[in-house]
Amino acid sequence: MMKMKKGDRAFFYHSNIGKEIVGIAEVVKEHHPDPTAEPGTPWVCVDVKAVQDLPRPVTLAAIKAEPKLADVAIIKQSRLSVPPITAEEWKLLCKMGGL
Repeated sequence: MMKMKKGDRAFFYHSNIGKEIVGIAEVVKEHHPDPTAEPGTPWVCVDVKAVQDLPRPVTLAAIKAEPKLADVAIIKQSRLSVPPITAEEWKLLCKMGGL
């Protein structure tokens, strides 16, 4: 999150129920201390706004089934909350989502 800049785009992913990308968000405020963190915890967050819904959610199962996405960080590091996405991965995930 600390590398995210104002104006960057991100996928909105349901990480609990559904496990699917459902939309696109935009960073509106760069990293700052997470107000929900325990005192003394160095957690940060960014503020985002919704940009658009994906016409078709992209499930984790679909991501795992696509050979071109075999190196996506969310597959290799399932506890990573904000995995980096390459431009090629972004384009393919948007296509899979109907954009």
